Amino acid sequence: MKVLRYKTRDGSPQTGWLQEGQIGLLEGDLFEGYQRKEPAIPLERVQILPPVLPGKIICVGRNYPEHAKEMNAEIPRIPILFLKPPSAIIGPGQSIELPLQSSQVEYEGELAVVIGKSARHTQADDARRIIFGYTIANDVTARDLQRADGQWTRAKGFDTFCPLGPWIDTDIDPYDVLLTTHVNGQMRQMSSTRDMIFPVFQLISFITSVMTLEAGDVILTGTPAGVGPVSAGDVVKVTIEGIGELVSPVIAGG
Repeated sequence: MKVLRYKTRDGSPQTGWLQEGQIGLLEGDLFEGYQRKEPAIPLERVQILPPVLPGKIICVGRNYPEHAKEMNAEIPRIPILFLKPPSAIIGPGQSIELPLQSSQVEYEGELAVVIGKSARHTQADDARRIIFGYTIANDVTARDLQRADGQWTRAKGFDTFCPLGPWIDTDIDPYDVLLTTHVNGQMRQMSSTRDMIFPVFQLISFITSVMTLEAGDVILTGTPAGVGPVSAGDVVKVTIEGIGELVSPVIAGG
């Protein structure tokens, strides 16, 4: 099932499910229990919103060996964790704004995990039960600030630096899906999630040994090799097999 948040021209944000280009309303709590209504709203008639509003966004650095190599960094022995603020989230079609403080902003296409249940100290073989589903993320990064600061909060925390969407897919297998990133129609990244150093369930086990995950939290699982800069006027499209595509224009900040 594909789950999305959306808004009609005159309405308030709603949660629905998608079937063959039509949206049906989901009534109730997305993580506690809901009822599906018949699809009756054409997808092209709504504004698609970020699919979830997380309490926290936990990110994983250098989780693909070829990306670690292109960053001239060692392959990590344990997952590298950092956080992005929820204020960085934008939805499909919304613009990434280039901050005045940076002259080197880069895309990072990633598989994102949406948590469905509160969990602490979860074993890898039990991780599936706390996952609600998967969506697409772009971990936008001011690479020059990342190098200058020595830590990653400012470089990855600007408003608009976390495009997310277009919806959550509850059924895909996270162990072997193809991820590609295109800039202005040119392919820049292509890899399978099977190339991750730390697979999704192992990441959840590690993260929950550090902090409690709550329903709605999002985990960004790392980006493959091929990251690079964007400029105002560019369009970035991240595609993940079985989910769809996340398109983000790039504009100059002010």
